[in-house]
Amino acid sequence: MRTLLDVLQIPRFSDLTLLTEPSFAKLPLDSIEISETPDISFYIPENTFLLTTAMIYRDDQTKLFELIDSLQEKNAAGLGIKIGRFIDAIDQRVIDYANKVKFPIVQIPLSIPLGSLLHQMLNFLWDKKAEQLNYALDIQRRFSNMLVNDVSMARFIADFGRLIKTPVILVDPYKRVQASSKHFSNTSKPAEYYIDQLEQLDPDFVKKKNDSVLINDLDQKAFLVSYFSVEPNHYFPHSLVVLNSEKIPYPVSNFALEQATLVLSFMLYKNQKIQESFDALKTDFFNRMIEIQQEPNQEPRDWLDLGRTYGLVKARHYRVIYAACQQSDLDHSRIKFQEEVSELSFNWLNDKLSHHIRDVSLFKMKDPAHFAIVSQHKEEQLADILENVATDLSQRLNIQLQFGLGNVYASIEDIGKSFIEAKTAFEEMHLLSKVPMIYQYQQKGMRSLFEKMGHSDITYFCEISLKELAYPKEPAMIELRKTLKYYLDYQCEIARTAKALFVHRNTIKYRIEQCSSIIGKNVHDPGVSLDLRLALELSEENNT
Repeated sequence: MRTLLDVLQIPRFSDLTLLTEPSFAKLPLDSIEISETPDISFYIPENTFLLTTAMIYRDDQTKLFELIDSLQEKNAAGLGIKIGRFIDAIDQRVIDYANKVKFPIVQIPLSIPLGSLLHQMLNFLWDKKAEQLNYALDIQRRFSNMLVNDVSMARFIADFGRLIKTPVILVDPYKRVQASSKHFSNTSKPAEYYIDQLEQLDPDFVKKKNDSVLINDLDQKAFLVSYFSVEPNHYFPHSLVVLNSEKIPYPVSNFALEQATLVLSFMLYKNQKIQESFDALKTDFFNRMIEIQQEPNQEPRDWLDLGRTYGLVKARHYRVIYAACQQSDLDHSRIKFQEEVSELSFNWLNDKLSHHIRDVSLFKMKDPAHFAIVSQHKEEQLADILENVATDLSQRLNIQLQFGLGNVYASIEDIGKSFIEAKTAFEEMHLLSKVPMIYQYQQKGMRSLFEKMGHSDITYFCEISLKELAYPKEPAMIELRKTLKYYLDYQCEIARTAKALFVHRNTIKYRIEQCSSIIGKNVHDPGVSLDLRLALELSEENNT
């Protein structure tokens, strides 16, 4: 960005005299215009330096006050007045007024034609802009070659920092340093030190298009930090942070920085799509494995060999954790937003869990917000690890994670069982009045098969199966029911039943015959026996 003061310091413009305070001439300068009309401010763009002979003001220069006010309101860069043709000198009152309103006035000598001065100044501005543009295009070509040659993100950031001779940091959506230039290898403080300061001053800096703030260096001296949004994702972008941005050497321009962030966005997007393709293959493999393992009479398969590419290893413990993510946000209903939340959650779990759990492998489910985590080694502190990882993500991005835990199995052939348990635990936890973050699968008995049946249906089944023994009130009938239950529990062995009830064997025989008579069926029939066991179990609560 060039200012009027910069132009006046060029040797070829040394005959021009700045009559007001130099600090007023630090306004941006983008264009030059010549005019003698008093309403010119309506027809010129901002940041224009106006040249004039002040012909219409020769009788009363104080009328220049109005022109100065209109130009200042237009954010003009300044006013150049040629002397010697219509006015011999610029009135001191005009200079005083310009100083008062902080607007720059430049005196142009008679020897310089305004037309020639216009062309010289425009050529100077255009040459500088062309140089900046060419430099930016050179940067784009260089970075495009890096993109084609698939250089790493660390290499890209290191080269960019070397190009602009300024420390550079790439920050991911979690506000973590993803890569930094080589400048930090020679300092006592890492890149994270400056990002922590930046986050304290501007907690939402990652989401901003571009901005600048002052932070302190190691000597507690303030310096400028600028940051630019890098958007492979719409709702959760990365951020390119440039330290000492005011010291970036010429001819690096904002356009060059924008080109760098654009190419960087392409690199991140390409890497993201490659990873998504691999994750899709993992999902297909995992779903197929679960389906096959649930089929009856399945043929043996070498799941270790088939799943080696996807992180499966030989181990003594296999356990599936069913995970899901959600975020409370105004944009939560947007599909793109949900996809980005899901991707961020999956990547977070993939990165964090690999540091705490040996040989862990993650798989996306058909529902993009749900994942399967396969833990392949025994981990005593699993619940604590999951809670810490989930809490950290919630604090960073307000994304909540929940987990359903399956049981541990010794064979890879049983991953399907652990998956069903984990998913069941996840679904059951949402039926609780207070939904926990982590829920362990509870082993179920035969009673659980009837949990979703209505009370009247269960009562009907019990009464049809047990008749008067379903809900007895008389002591004799209660004793018969008790004998029948013990008899069936001891696999219809009379001796063991008699011993358990402290009665004679013949007493047991007699009571079982009575039970058969009441029920109207042979209690030794396998089908009848199963119905009786179920009915006794289901009616137990009303008989205790």
